[in-house]
Amino acid sequence: MGTENYTSVTAFILLGLTEDSTAGAVLFIVFLGVYAVTLLGNISIIMLIRSSPQLHTPMYLFLCHLAFVDIGYSSSVTPVMLMGFLSQGTSIPVAGCVVQLGSMVTFGTTESFLLASMAYDRYVAICSPLLYSSLMSSTVCCLLVGASFLGGSMNGWIFSGCFLSLTFCGPNKVNHFFCDYSPLLKLSCAHDFASEIIPAVISGFIVTVTVFIIALSYVYILLSILKMRSTEGRHKAFSTCTSHLTIVTLYFGTITFIYVLPKSSYSTDQNKIISVIYAVVIPMLNPLIYSLRNKEVKDAMKKLLARTHWYF
Repeated sequence: MGTENYTSVTAFILLGLTEDSTAGAVLFIVFLGVYAVTLLGNISIIMLIRSSPQLHTPMYLFLCHLAFVDIGYSSSVTPVMLMGFLSQGTSIPVAGCVVQLGSMVTFGTTESFLLASMAYDRYVAICSPLLYSSLMSSTVCCLLVGASFLGGSMNGWIFSGCFLSLTFCGPNKVNHFFCDYSPLLKLSCAHDFASEIIPAVISGFIVTVTVFIIALSYVYILLSILKMRSTEGRHKAFSTCTSHLTIVTLYFGTITFIYVLPKSSYSTDQNKIISVIYAVVIPMLNPLIYSLRNKEVKDAMKKLLARTHWYF
């Protein structure tokens, strides 16, 4: 009987952001533009870093992988969300839900680890500049990037495994625009305590550890900057950190709201809005923040444009 109940739900209906067809048409155009800017911006960052020798440093290696993760992060959610604006409810098979949930968690977790690695890189660059080449060698950088993707993949597998352990035998309408774990958990007619607590504990642990690393790094960075006698040196040190700090604040602020705070502290509509910010908007903002606020990226962009203009 249990097996029959489980197989009775073969697909979920994502209700999306709005049921109003006019609002849906407007939102479709808006988020199609957001997705296009996301792809264009992040691909441009990757190509710029690869083609600019002056950007072949650990910080921009991390940024290059961050751009790749943002493309995957946005692409795992936005196309399905756009389909939802064109129809009343988007049908997605259970297998598709597993893939979307797993990819979302994988890319999201990887981004958290990459942001922590970037904070450590800034700490070494500012607090121990003489040891930078040895502490942030190519081997160390590759290990940090590899560990970030491995940690993200493992968390994605855990979330997917917990989802597959749930039993669905009734309603299949998900009040969200993608297969997020929390609304899916509400639909299950039977689940064990582990399926409910494990994702929450792991999410809280990852956010706590990565935020602690970032906060500790910036405490030491701030102390080092305050000891600098040169105003120009202070300004340069601050300028290398502002872009990263802006992204960290936006990303972890929204992630904490969704995955760490108690579910009773916010409504489903608030959950949707915050999810749009961290899954759709932030991947678009990251390349813009780094290109507009980072002098090295702007200089590399000018040189690349100058070379291109000379070539033609």
